[in-house]
Parts: sequence; C-alpha cells; structure tokens
Amino acid sequence: MMKRYIIVFVFLAFAKAVTAQSTSQFPKIATLDVSYMNGTILEHNPDISHLITDHPTGILLSYNRKTFGEEEWQSRFGFPDWGFSAAYQDMKTYELGEAYSAYAHYNFHFFNRNLQLRIGQGLAYVTKPFDAIENPRNNAYGSRITSTTYLNAVYRKENLYKGLGFHAGATIIHYSNANVRAPNNSTNTWFFQAGLNYTLNRENIPEFKVWEKRKYSEPIHYNIVARMGFNESDYRGSGQFPFYDFSFYADKRINIKSSLHAGTELFVSEFLKEYRDYLANSFPEEGITGDENFQRVGVFIGHELHLGKTSVITQFGYYVYWPIPFESRIYNRMGLQRRLTDDIFASVTLKSHGAAAEGVSVGIGYRL
Repeated sequence: MMKRYIIVFVFLAFAKAVTAQSTSQFPKIATLDVSYMNGTILEHNPDISHLITDHPTGILLSYNRKTFGEEEWQSRFGFPDWGFSAAYQDMKTYELGEAYSAYAHYNFHFFNRNLQLRIGQGLAYVTKPFDAIENPRNNAYGSRITSTTYLNAVYRKENLYKGLGFHAGATIIHYSNANVRAPNNSTNTWFFQAGLNYTLNRENIPEFKVWEKRKYSEPIHYNIVARMGFNESDYRGSGQFPFYDFSFYADKRINIKSSLHAGTELFVSEFLKEYRDYLANSFPEEGITGDENFQRVGVFIGHELHLGKTSVITQFGYYVYWPIPFESRIYNRMGLQRRLTDDIFASVTLKSHGAAAEGVSVGIGYRL
C-alpha cells in the first residue's frame, strides 16, 4: 500500500520550488521539532518475517515553515506547513542495520490545528543492503539508496511556554528502492512518537488571510507526457534496464483544488524482454515462447490535487494490450507534478500494480 506514495529523485528540487511561493507580505514563521520514536516492523510480506526480531527506535528532526494565506490554495487547504525533515532509524536487526533519511514534507491541520497530519517523501541510506556473500538474508533492500515515505498523525500544541510546545502521536515509515534493484521486499515500521517543538519568530505571527470562496473551472486541455526510469524484474540478477512511458490525456479543471484525467499511454519496458526470455528458457510451462512483444498499451483515469504550482497526481489504468503477463492488468500511478511555465510541467511518479512497485520515472510534459 505504501509503495503508492513513494516518490524518488529530485523531490528536494520540488520542495525548493515550493519555497518560492512565499512573499515578503508575511513574516517568516517556522517551527523546529524533535521526536523520539519506538515501534515495530510490520509483517506486510511473510518473506521478511525472519527480519523482525526486536523493536526499532529512531529520531525525527523537522523544520516547518508556516503559511498564512499568501496564496489562495493555502487558505483552501487550511494553511498547511511545508518543510524538511531527517530521520535516523535503528532497525534492531543485524541484517537490516540502520537507515538515515531526508525528506520534504507537508503538514495539514485539523480540529483547530490540534491534529496535524504529515506526508514526507525523500531518500534514505541503509547501512546493510542485500549482499549475496556478506548479507544474503536481507531480502528487503537491494541497494544502499532507497526511496522512503512517511506518514504521521500527532496531537500538537505550540508556544505553550516561551516558544516551547509538545506533540505526540504515531508514524509509519516505508523504505523501498521501487524495484530499481532486486530484492525489494521493503519494510514498513510503525512508531509511537513524542517530542518537543519550538516556534521561531513567535512575536511576529500574523493573522490568517482567509480568501473568499469562489467558483473556478477551466476548459478541457490535452497533455503529452514522456517519462523514463530504470528498473529490474523480481528475478535477482536479471539486470537493470531503462523504461519509457508516453502518455496522452485530457484534463478538466473542475474547481480550485481538483482536475480529472482520462487518457491512454504506451509502455516500452526493456526489462520485460529479459523477463520474457528467462521464462521462455527456464519455465516453458508458463506458455511464454520468447516471441512476444514487450510493449504494453493502457488506458487510464485520474485525479490531480492542486497545491499552487505543485500538484499530486493519482491515476488508475488498465492494459488493453498485454502480451506478456506481468503482475496484473490493472496498474496505478502516483506522484508529484510541478508547473514550470503555463504550458510545460515536470513530474516524478511511481507506477505500481497494487502494492508491487514497477518503477519510478522522471517526466516532462506539455499542456496544449
């Protein structure tokens, strides 16, 4: 499930672009957080049961920049924070070692800003990845660098005494290399967390600017997107290969927050050639001859959640042309998109089949 939310590469560039949305009209108000975490690795896959031996611990550090309505979307979403965070996790398992990670994140607030929900996405360095000789039992991470996502929900009170406050809640952290290299069974760790926060520049906190609600829509536009990345099949040692996705779809902006998508796309996945040939030679009973086309064609529908110039893309598709059975005919994609100009946008997305990641891609698109 968590693999749907993994966004690898250049995410920090997206976060840096978001910082440009602040204006000098409002003072810069931020908080610093430190949290201690203690939890357990979830057995989302029985293949990693031998890696769950103790209760992991960790530290989470965060910088959060507040918004006060500089832009209309901030008011529409309850004045979220954006920020950066870093985590250290001791897996408490020899084969998994430790993980050091860095994220960009958003905080969303509810119930008079007492409940905070956060999503953070970034990269991690794991100290003991799979090694056929030195660490063959680690079938969770096939590479030292992995993508990582975390979600948390905390009860939060700020500026209780001279800028100091506290927070407590739960966090789940996911590590996976998104099938860039096998093995890739990944881990999900559930933490209970508690910590302190400190508000910077607290003497200058402004009032929230509430924008008047208005109807907003746009006519249908057409989009062309080219994406690429690298991945490997689930068979360890089969090799890493590039893949290319070409999409054409229509989008309809229905309000200030949302757009709807519908379109078609072509997948050119080089790893499927190796996968096809391996099955044809090693498992002829599977019915693969080795002559099948490794390209696929899909149709999809989707949703785009607009956060200023940055947006969250969620798409669900079905292969109408699927000559090599791999995973399932139904696929999903989720990621980030950033408008560079009125017509050009860039994206970082993960394509999966349910919870099984196929690959992370970087894309460039043109909106007609």
